[in-house]
Amino acid sequence: MINLVQKFYKNKKVLILGHTGFKGSWLTAVMSDFGAKVYGISNGIVSNPSNYEVSKINSLSKNYYIDIRNFKKFKNIFKKINPDVVFHLAAQSLVRKSYDDPYETWSTNILGTLNFLEILKTYSEKKKIISVIITSDKCYKNVNKKQGYKEDEILGGFEPYGASKASVEILFHSYYQSFFKIKKNIFTATARAGNVIGGGDWSKDRILPDLIKTHINKKILKVRNPDSTRPWQHVLDPVFGYAYLGFNLNKKPNLINGQSFNFGPYKQKNYSVNRLLLEINKHIPKLKWKIKILKNSFHEASLLNLNAKKTYKNLKWSNKLNFKQSVLLTANWYNIYLKSKNMKNFTFSQIQNYKKNLK
Repeated sequence: MINLVQKFYKNKKVLILGHTGFKGSWLTAVMSDFGAKVYGISNGIVSNPSNYEVSKINSLSKNYYIDIRNFKKFKNIFKKINPDVVFHLAAQSLVRKSYDDPYETWSTNILGTLNFLEILKTYSEKKKIISVIITSDKCYKNVNKKQGYKEDEILGGFEPYGASKASVEILFHSYYQSFFKIKKNIFTATARAGNVIGGGDWSKDRILPDLIKTHINKKILKVRNPDSTRPWQHVLDPVFGYAYLGFNLNKKPNLINGQSFNFGPYKQKNYSVNRLLLEINKHIPKLKWKIKILKNSFHEASLLNLNAKKTYKNLKWSNKLNFKQSVLLTANWYNIYLKSKNMKNFTFSQIQNYKKNLK
């Protein structure tokens, strides 16, 4: 299957919205590895350091730095690129920041997606376009359900970030039913994933990036929720999953067009934050942290599961890496970074090795 997926993307114009972010940079690298003509639109570099720069992914695409809330600029660049495939990852994606700046979160996530859907709506009928909109596992109304949320369950995040992502899902399905369903050239779906770890993540208030940064600064990380559990997954699993979703939108649109798909471990297995820390400490020595349970000033779910059976059934896709493999790949990336090695070569070696798991 992977050979067919690569063949589909080869020489296609692939536009990645949010290409400088953690997942966006890995997706850009994967699409470049597939031989696609990659274009990126982002509102700047999102972190320092940045995987996009450290792994020299910025040399692999044609870059445009604009705010997608600016409809006129966004539309003009979109028309100039005239893409075959679009992956929309541009978002304010941090829970704590959504409390600090809810307006920025809501306007970026809603207005940015609204502008994208409006551009799609007016796209020429002569041009076929595949679109994958990435939202989040936090779009579900979380009641700490152990079985995992299915795609047809109730939406409704508690915090501004989750609520905005739930609203993006509602916005998408409204546009699909009202406009895209009758079009013969637009094939689109949403992807819901979360709890992603991997090398090159430098985002604030994420457990492993915070641990690595405190290690570099010779400090001790304060861990506030050691017992919270998540179905941790390596970034390459959902990124390749998104690629498979785009491929299947082209291959069998009648089956999956206009739908949403969960991306996470097929066999649900949660591990606590503390277990994650102990596991990565096996591979990166001298990491230091201490438990300091504080009452959060913001809501944070203690349990969050996705049911990915629909994705496996309809896309023939499931995650390839287990918990220990995911942590090992993440640790290996940061170990190479800490030794100031060639990150571009190592990042692409991880992609190549991952593809060996695919048939």
